[in-house]
Amino acid sequence: MSDHALEPARLADLRTRAASRLAGAAATKGSPARMTDALSALHTLASSPKTASDALALLHELQVHQVELDLQAEELRESRAELESALRHQIELYQFQPVGCFTIDPCLVVHELNQTAARMVGIECEEAHGMSLDNYLSGDSQLLLKERVSNVAAGEQSASCLLKLRPTNEPERDVRADIHAQPGTQRYFVVLTNVGGEQNSRSEAR
Repeated sequence: MSDHALEPARLADLRTRAASRLAGAAATKGSPARMTDALSALHTLASSPKTASDALALLHELQVHQVELDLQAEELRESRAELESALRHQIELYQFQPVGCFTIDPCLVVHELNQTAARMVGIECEEAHGMSLDNYLSGDSQLLLKERVSNVAAGEQSASCLLKLRPTNEPERDVRADIHAQPGTQRYFVVLTNVGGEQNSRSEAR
């Protein structure tokens, strides 16, 4: 190809095509057609003495860019592994808290709970989703919990009360409920703590 065939506008277009196509191929790591087109544009630049140095400089820049992308991908993989490890740790902490933790909606339907909470009401965790927490409370306690949840829904920062818990196949016992709103949702975090002494502790330990 003769030098005069590569006019300034054409050279600028080739540079832009080569940069964008090679950068795109590097980012996606698997587009043969895009890589072929980019290399073709670089070859056209390299075929002219006037632009050969541009082609080499551009290729070097793109190779450096590729290395940067690879390093960024490695950092992202490491960050993801760290986050997943931290999440597993937090889940373990939640599951084995010594108090019963429930996430409920305004109708007291349970959406999440930990293992201690499941033991407190006498069921397995898998059985709890979709059940209503008031199934395991005395009549007065059902009304009291609904009232406290309504107070938090109306704007109170938190609420607490004493409830009569009626676990499956276990005697009724007293528990303290602490209720907090979960920010950005219409759900509430309820923590149940046994009160009333040794009998409750023995029941929880079973």
